[in-house]
Amino acid sequence: MRLLIRNARILTLAGGTRPRRGAALRELGVIEHGDVLVGEGRIEAVGAKLDAPEGAEVVDAAGRVLMPGFVDCHTRACWAGERLGEWEQTLRGVPRRDILQAGGGAPGIVRAVRAETRKQLAARLKPLLDTLLREGTTTVEIKSGYGLSVAEEMKMLEAIGRASNEWPGTIVPTALLGAGFEGNLEEYARMVVKEMLPEVARVFPDIAVDAICDRDAWPVDACVRLFEKARKYHPIRVQADRFASLGMIPEAIRLVARSVDQLEAASKADLLQLAGSPAIGVILPCTGFESNQRYARAGFLVDAGGAVALATGCGPETAPTHSMPFAIALAVRRCGLSPAEAIAACTVNAAAVLDLRDRGTIEPGQRADLILLRHRDERLLAWEIGGNPVDMVICAGRKVT
Repeated sequence: MRLLIRNARILTLAGGTRPRRGAALRELGVIEHGDVLVGEGRIEAVGAKLDAPEGAEVVDAAGRVLMPGFVDCHTRACWAGERLGEWEQTLRGVPRRDILQAGGGAPGIVRAVRAETRKQLAARLKPLLDTLLREGTTTVEIKSGYGLSVAEEMKMLEAIGRASNEWPGTIVPTALLGAGFEGNLEEYARMVVKEMLPEVARVFPDIAVDAICDRDAWPVDACVRLFEKARKYHPIRVQADRFASLGMIPEAIRLVARSVDQLEAASKADLLQLAGSPAIGVILPCTGFESNQRYARAGFLVDAGGAVALATGCGPETAPTHSMPFAIALAVRRCGLSPAEAIAACTVNAAAVLDLRDRGTIEPGQRADLILLRHRDERLLAWEIGGNPVDMVICAGRKVT
């Protein structure tokens, strides 16, 4: 079935290098009144007044914005358990250490994940994935990290893979091997490098390997030991400088990390170094909104010529949201991005974080992941707070909402 979308304001984001850097993030490649022809899951043509092939379905966009589907390049959407009670305790001012001592927080999520089968974990993902799709996210990255043993981490990754087989969008798994630990950190980190990493590499040879560098997670030296081994066979990503600047950014650059995520506490010196490197800075403003109201200085990074991507950070501890439009609104208000920069950050640049070169732009040959907004001006994506701005989602060339 072929599909022709007529009379749209098209944000092609075509041309240029990937990822977009500096001022290039503001170049949306707008076609004011254009058409897009889709067939066999791909974009066939982009231009003005295209001929409708025989039998093609024609959709009149009536001047509304047509853009690439959102790519959410950082989530922890695979988890189990219930956190509402802990959340209410936090609202009442109960200290985090007291919640942890009572068995809550990440340890509680780990126990809940271990109690479920891979089939149950995959089933938990389905309603969230359907919601993501309705709100315009056609590609999503999902991390493991709540298993904390070889068998349980593999179960999480297999559950994520199972869910991907039942969803029309694209799920990209990431092996978050350096998230937490049980017992002695040194011994646990040694087990991850010697046992967990080889098993992940055997079953998921191309998967990205991630770690969280934080005072409550893994220190710099443990992350470096993991990445020195992992980078021989895997892309590496790291989450750093959320609460404090610990020195992971220079190490991530040295190790040729694909991305450095969070960055709320990053120093200007480290951001300048990041801007001059191939690594992409992934900002997660929804996590700052949920926790401490600190936000990454993404505008500074862009002005320094850096590459920035934007994600929701969706997860039980980080950000209980699936909404990329909400992330865009926060990125513009709190992180110093313009609306155009935020749009590029969650489409073409987010696709670059996941090394997906077949999406994030509207060009012939690209995968036909498209969203038609109810707006005629894309800046409304950033101006509005709340609600769903997406009228239609086209995933791999097929209308799914």
